[in-house]
Amino acid sequence: MSTEHPDQFTFGNPVTRYARVEPPVQHQPEPGVQARMTPVPDLGEDTYRGTGRLQGRKALVTGGDSGIGAAAAIAFAREGADVVIVHLDAEAEDAAHVLDVIDAADVRGHAIAADITDPERCRDLVADAAEFLGGIDILVNNAGKQVAVPRVEDLSDDQFRTTFETNVFAPFWIIKAALAHMPAGASIINTASLEAYKPAPDRLDYAATKAAINNLSKGLAQQLAPRGIRVNVVAPGPVWSALQVSDGVSDEQMQAFDDENEYQRAGQPAEIAPAFVFLASAESSYVSGETLNVNGGMVTP
Repeated sequence: MSTEHPDQFTFGNPVTRYARVEPPVQHQPEPGVQARMTPVPDLGEDTYRGTGRLQGRKALVTGGDSGIGAAAAIAFAREGADVVIVHLDAEAEDAAHVLDVIDAADVRGHAIAADITDPERCRDLVADAAEFLGGIDILVNNAGKQVAVPRVEDLSDDQFRTTFETNVFAPFWIIKAALAHMPAGASIINTASLEAYKPAPDRLDYAATKAAINNLSKGLAQQLAPRGIRVNVVAPGPVWSALQVSDGVSDEQMQAFDDENEYQRAGQPAEIAPAFVFLASAESSYVSGETLNVNGGMVTP
């Protein structure tokens, strides 16, 4: 266990649990590689302590190579679940690291490289994951596209369409395909954002997708309740991840990234993972259609 950052059960002041990131301005082409960031985000590799809450479960996590998705995948593995992560070809370096951590947890891990803007590829990856896992009872739709554009006149049709395909259409396609493999008791967790409530003016497309996935999840939770399948949302605030260094925010916003919330520091992916574990576990059996905001004190509706 890290002496600098205690595990998730250690009592302490949340404001000072992590230091301010204070990142230097840096740029990577999309989708960004976490291993090359300064500083490298904390996924909980040295701190997350499992207690068997997901023993024997079967999890599929999109965007599981870095950031929040990777932290959730690691936490699931430490809790006893077998895990399949989905990533882009360019993210193979990060995916290999996450698989190493999963393997060290003595569970089975597998990575699938896929472009989820292709509906047929979404259906194929679900079939591949279900075959490897022997079914799916945890589905996390976390992969996302975020590129800041200051003027709406400069927001291209292609970017607007691809952002919706990645953030909304892909979860829809993946959920539809996964339901055939999901038993009663299964859990679907979609990743929204604070932007669903407080859209940044230079992230019109991204914010709109996060509002859409929030709304879609609440309707789907009602539809799937008779099948015993829960649907919930995690809506993070500012969290240090590869989205920021691959044009997700402007240079000015990157320099002020720690100043957005009441804690006056960015969140780390390791701090978001326990929310996914709770919503995946049987402890949240009476929770469906909920949005769990994890944002360092930024009040939302």
